[in-house]
Amino acid sequence: MFGFGKPAPEGTPAAAPAAAAPAAAGGNQGGYSFDPTGLERAAKAARDLEKAKYAKEAFQMAKETEKTKQLEHQAKVKENEALYKAYEVQRIQKEGEETRKNMEAQTEHNQRRSQYQDQLKRKQWADQQAAQKLFKEQELKKQEEMLARQEASRRKTMEYEAELRTKTEMSKVAAEVEGRIKQERLNHDLHLEEARVRAKEYRETVMEGIKLATNTIGTGVMAFLGDSEKLSATVLSLSVLALGVYTAKVSTGVTGRFIEARLGKPSLVRETSRRSVVQVLANPIPSIKRVLRLGTPTDALAGVVLEPKLDERLRSVALSTFNTKKNRAPFRHLLLHGPPGTGKTLFAKALARHSGLEYAILTGGDVAPLGREGVTEIHKLFDWASHSNRGLLMFVDEADAFLQKRSNAGTYESTIDRQSCDFLWLLLE
Repeated sequence: MFGFGKPAPEGTPAAAPAAAAPAAAGGNQGGYSFDPTGLERAAKAARDLEKAKYAKEAFQMAKETEKTKQLEHQAKVKENEALYKAYEVQRIQKEGEETRKNMEAQTEHNQRRSQYQDQLKRKQWADQQAAQKLFKEQELKKQEEMLARQEASRRKTMEYEAELRTKTEMSKVAAEVEGRIKQERLNHDLHLEEARVRAKEYRETVMEGIKLATNTIGTGVMAFLGDSEKLSATVLSLSVLALGVYTAKVSTGVTGRFIEARLGKPSLVRETSRRSVVQVLANPIPSIKRVLRLGTPTDALAGVVLEPKLDERLRSVALSTFNTKKNRAPFRHLLLHGPPGTGKTLFAKALARHSGLEYAILTGGDVAPLGREGVTEIHKLFDWASHSNRGLLMFVDEADAFLQKRSNAGTYESTIDRQSCDFLWLLLE
């Protein structure tokens, strides 16, 4: 029963523990002892089962149960194998991770070691450079000290040589002076006698010359005064000569001022539209246009942007100046005031061109440095301006540099400026 005496089916490991149990139980009796009690009980159970009514069904059930157990055991074995494979995979992954971590750690360790070695090399190189620099500095310091010692020794040698040379020269000079003194003492009487003789001869020579000159001049004067014709001719010649010198001097000054007024330009004038004869001959076209009034602006403020009230006042001034020039009426003075760069000089130039006048621009700061010559230069300026055929508009820029009140009295410079200012007011009046 249960297949006793039959070969056991594959995958039935349950019988092995049952057969091994008696052997384990009787293991204390020797290596070949056997206990038949278990087999007897099994045989008895088998006989009882064969006698039972449902023995075949029980056998089939036991067989199915055993098969089910075997399938379950195989499933567990496969599950265990899958778990083992998963464990192997995890183990391999862990080993790979550990290997990767070890490699990373080894790489990081190598990098750190390389960095440390590089730092050590850099530090060693820096220490070498510092040591070399210190060595060079020490060598340079030693060389400087040696040069200083050599220079000090050379200076001491030169000072000693100079001192010796000075002493030698002093001794030489002292010896020469002493020799000369001795020689002068020995020859004093001889020199004194020679000086007396020389003075006596010089005095006699001078007296003889004075007597001769007096006699000669006296004789000539008496002869000249005694001849009336020579005396008259001499007086007339001296008079004519004095008159000629004075006439030449005056005519030269007048001619120079005339040429300067016609051809030159005063030193006070910074800029002018008046053309000299040389400029007219070199480039006559602008002069021809000016004579024919070609290119004369019709608007004095063309291209100038001003405040409406100021624009109206300046246009009125431009129109009044134009009509004054046209009617040959006397002109009036105009004072333009305002901060620098507001267009005062620009308006003065435009006013002159619009009115058909020439213009001359001078700076008040140029008058003060002239001192006493300021009055003369102002006189030359107005003399030059008076010879203009078309009329001239004179613009004094920065006039406050030398214009002042009459009551201001102070330094010498202020007095000179006041004189120039008074003379300018006198000419303007």
